Amino acid sequence: MILVNWRKTAAVVAGLAIFAVALFALRHELRIYDFRQVRADLANVPIGDLFRAIGLTVCGYLALILYDSLALRYVKRTLPPQRVAFAGFVGYAFSNALGFPLLLGGGLRYRFYNAWGLSTAEIAMIVGFNSVTFWIGVLLVGGVAFVLEPVATPAMIGLPVSSLYPLGVALLLVVASYLFATAFFRKTLRVRDWEFSLPTPGLALSQIAVSSADWLFAGSVMWALLPMNTPGLTFLIFMSSFLLAQISGMVSHVPGGLGVFDVIFLALMKTYVPPTVLVSTLILFRAVYYLLPLAVAAALLATHEVIRGRSMFARVARTAGTWVPGVAPVLLSLTTFIGGTILLISGATPALPSRMRLLSTLVPLAVIESSHFIASLTGALLLVLSRGLGRRLDAAWWLTVGALTVGIISSLLKGVDFEEALVLALILAALVPARRHFYRRASLTSEIFTPAWTSMTIVALGTSVWLGFFVYQHVNYSTDLWWHFALRGDAPRFLRATVGATAILLLVAVQRLLRPAEIPDPTVADAWARTKVKAVVRASPDTSANLALVGRKSFLFAENGNAFIMYRMYGNSFIAMGDPIGEPRERQELAWRFRELADRHGASTVFYQVRMHNLPLYLDLGLSLMKLGEEARVGLTDFSLDGGARKGLRRALKSVEQEECTFEIIAEADVPAALPQLRAVSDEWLAAKNTREKAFSIGYFDDAYLSDAPVAVAKRRGEIVAFANLWQGARKEELSVDLMRYSRGAPDGVMDYLFIQLMLWGQAEGYGHFNLGMAPLSGLENRQLAPVWSRVGALLFRHAENFYNFQGLRAYKEKFDPVWEPRYLASPGGLALPRILTNVSALVSGSLKGVVSK
Repeated sequence: MILVNWRKTAAVVAGLAIFAVALFALRHELRIYDFRQVRADLANVPIGDLFRAIGLTVCGYLALILYDSLALRYVKRTLPPQRVAFAGFVGYAFSNALGFPLLLGGGLRYRFYNAWGLSTAEIAMIVGFNSVTFWIGVLLVGGVAFVLEPVATPAMIGLPVSSLYPLGVALLLVVASYLFATAFFRKTLRVRDWEFSLPTPGLALSQIAVSSADWLFAGSVMWALLPMNTPGLTFLIFMSSFLLAQISGMVSHVPGGLGVFDVIFLALMKTYVPPTVLVSTLILFRAVYYLLPLAVAAALLATHEVIRGRSMFARVARTAGTWVPGVAPVLLSLTTFIGGTILLISGATPALPSRMRLLSTLVPLAVIESSHFIASLTGALLLVLSRGLGRRLDAAWWLTVGALTVGIISSLLKGVDFEEALVLALILAALVPARRHFYRRASLTSEIFTPAWTSMTIVALGTSVWLGFFVYQHVNYSTDLWWHFALRGDAPRFLRATVGATAILLLVAVQRLLRPAEIPDPTVADAWARTKVKAVVRASPDTSANLALVGRKSFLFAENGNAFIMYRMYGNSFIAMGDPIGEPRERQELAWRFRELADRHGASTVFYQVRMHNLPLYLDLGLSLMKLGEEARVGLTDFSLDGGARKGLRRALKSVEQEECTFEIIAEADVPAALPQLRAVSDEWLAAKNTREKAFSIGYFDDAYLSDAPVAVAKRRGEIVAFANLWQGARKEELSVDLMRYSRGAPDGVMDYLFIQLMLWGQAEGYGHFNLGMAPLSGLENRQLAPVWSRVGALLFRHAENFYNFQGLRAYKEKFDPVWEPRYLASPGGLALPRILTNVSALVSGSLKGVVSK
């Protein structure tokens, strides 16, 4: 079992290497310029240009929202326009600002659309469709610009051509090929285990139109911020440079293309615009096009959390209410990360002189110096805590609230930086009322820092360090500088703050590297564990908990030992049988620990046959849901054989009794003596059915397993001809059976006889329900707007009787008038789903061969 996905790690390492090279090249380009020039150029940007850029940004994000509208047309689903707009805007606001569009934008869309009823396959197609739309616009606009205005390529890119003209022609050929394929190639395409079809020509043209508008608006935002009437600079030259820099940034694997986009754009445009003006334009572009929409998205989240529960705002809250429990921690995690980055960057840049003079009249220098240092330490701490928020840790919430409060105070005391204090206050305002989302009691030090998150952290710290050395590049560095304390001692404060922030992040990294290994290989439970399992099973009202007593299952226990998850590994999947068993208050944390255990082994997290009331927990884990079928439960309180509707049951009971059959419950203590007879019946049943034992979702004949509970038997002339081992729920909530087998000498209808007698016996004993088990694929809808899996499952249910008698099993259980309750598979979605379904099927059937044979 692999511990790390080395392919993803290699991509992140390569991205970080490119980021480092880009920062070095950027420093080389700006080595003769001063930060004060950049600040002056920022102050000279006309306010009209700024408002024009904001207006174009609004237009650009309206185009981005249309991506999702077209994608929903592609998968033939409809949603209210406000939901589509909300999902599109929030998804792109975060993915544009932080990079990793598939990880962040795709992950957020999954949570939105899954909560709104779309299947995993449909969401995967939406994300894929959006990616194609995104790139088809880049290819078209870039191709046109490169052909009409082929600027010279910088040597740092390493392209084998000196002009962009050949690249432009190649890009346009790709677009033309795509349009040709959509018009004439209508076959279903297959990528690994995933099948999809190309959009219609009309939809493809809509893709091109929307994506082209998106890129033209994005470029126009930066064009509006550049000085007007720049000699020799046309919009086509600008767009060629802008798109080449954007493409280079996107393929670099650096979050947001930070550094890569900037240095290439600077190299291409410096012959037209002074570099300091370009730097100020790049800063404003990122602020207007990336950070402003991100702030609006975060404010929407904060607004929802604040107004939640107030009747006058109930309608507004309901617009997003179904997704917030799943998305709020992710969004708050990302905004907290941004807040930490802001504090680090603020610590690397000088404060405004006028504000420092005002501050010096209010507080002593020691307070200013310590506040600056504390603010940077708080920024580094927020980067770490943001990961804990994403994992819903209770401790992370408390510490983040405290850190944000400290950050707000220190921002004001280090330089009256009320802008960053306001940003931190907004993040705090969204976080405080969201307390209910952070329920996990796990340790912060046990959390997994993914390669992507580590990359973002290094980029944030690296950017602040680079910025500090650029701002103070003309300072004469010496050892005395560390101990220089003065009102205008910005460079010494930067050095001390950088060392402190770096030290915190290094301490976290060292702690992660040196901690003892916590990844035990999952093994079958020993005698002690089985004793503990038995105690939890006996206290559970859920009869399916008895599956823990049979089969070679592994167990993950709660810290107090009063709850567990039973599971098996198969292929690259950790597959849990059912919901967590035991104390309800332990289930959330157990599920998260199981997810983390699978993550550490590089495996997929899967929960098989989970109940509806636990679905919010699996959505919190970021898993998708797929209905497997429905389980039948018969209420025993009012169960009766009286009335015309029960005529068939009375006839079945009488028919078997006329064959001289009697019903008996063998007590647990007496089962060992009856095992030879029971085994003979079981072996005869297996031979007659030409099948073999299974061992995961049902039990198998095992002497120790059967001796753990009473056994119901049907005897004919004193000889056992049929049996069923009993599962008894705690507090007599539920009664059920696992193995139900009969010999050739059993009369027809003996299974009906056993079920009827068990229900009557359970009723007399005071049990509330009798669980008849699940009917696979039952209750799936075959409607036009139903998910693909639901439609396929419904067709199998109706027409696959030669493979498995789905309808017959449902009809057999239906005669007992049960209440049907859905059961689900919770697992990762997307392209991983076919592999996961194969692993689950093979495990349940005993092997891959067992999937297609008995």
